[in-house]
Amino acid sequence: MQHIQTLDELIIWGGYALLFAIVFAETGLFAGFFLPGDSLLITAGLIAASGELELPLVIATLSFGAIMGDSTGYFIGAQLQRAFLRKKETLFFRKEHLEKTERFYEKHGSKAVFLARFVPVVRSFAATLAGVAKMPYPVFLFYSVSGSIVWVLCFTSIGYFLAALFPDLVDFVHYIILAGIIIIIANSLKYLRKNTKA
Repeated sequence: MQHIQTLDELIIWGGYALLFAIVFAETGLFAGFFLPGDSLLITAGLIAASGELELPLVIATLSFGAIMGDSTGYFIGAQLQRAFLRKKETLFFRKEHLEKTERFYEKHGSKAVFLARFVPVVRSFAATLAGVAKMPYPVFLFYSVSGSIVWVLCFTSIGYFLAALFPDLVDFVHYIILAGIIIIIANSLKYLRKNTKA
C-alpha cells in the first residue's frame, strides 16, 4: 500500500471491491463528494484496456455501486424529510426551503437525477434531495438506473478506447481527465443556473 502513488495503482490494488466502494460512497453519502468519480471511471477503462481488469465486470460493478449509492442517498433523504417536518423553523431552516425543493423536483426531478450523474459534487447530493422532496421512488429508480448505466458506459468507454486507439496518450490521461471534468462542471453549472431561474 505504501508504494501506491497514482489512481491507476490504487484501482489495481483494490480491484472491483474498491471500485464499488468509491462509487457507492460518492453517490450515496454526503461525505463522498470529494471522491474521484469521473476520473475513477476513465482510469478503470484504461486499466481494463491493459488487461488488468475485465471491462464487462468493471461496468457491472460501477453501475451497481452507483445505483445502490443513489438508493441509499434517497432513503437517507426520506428520513431527513420526516425530521425536517418535525423541526421548528430557525434562522437556518425554513419550511419554505423544503417546499421549494419539492417543487423543483416535481418540475425537474427526472432531469436532475439523470443529469446530476455527470456533475461532480452535485451527484453526491441529488439522490438525497430527491428523497427529501418525496420524489416517487419508482420514478427516481428508473432515472437513477438509466443515468448510472449511461454514465458508467460513457466514461469507462472513453478510457478503454483512448488506451486502445492511442496508447501514447495514457501518459497524459490525468490532464485529459482534469480538462474534461472542468468542462463538465462549467456546462452543468450553466444549465443549473438557467433552469433554476426558469
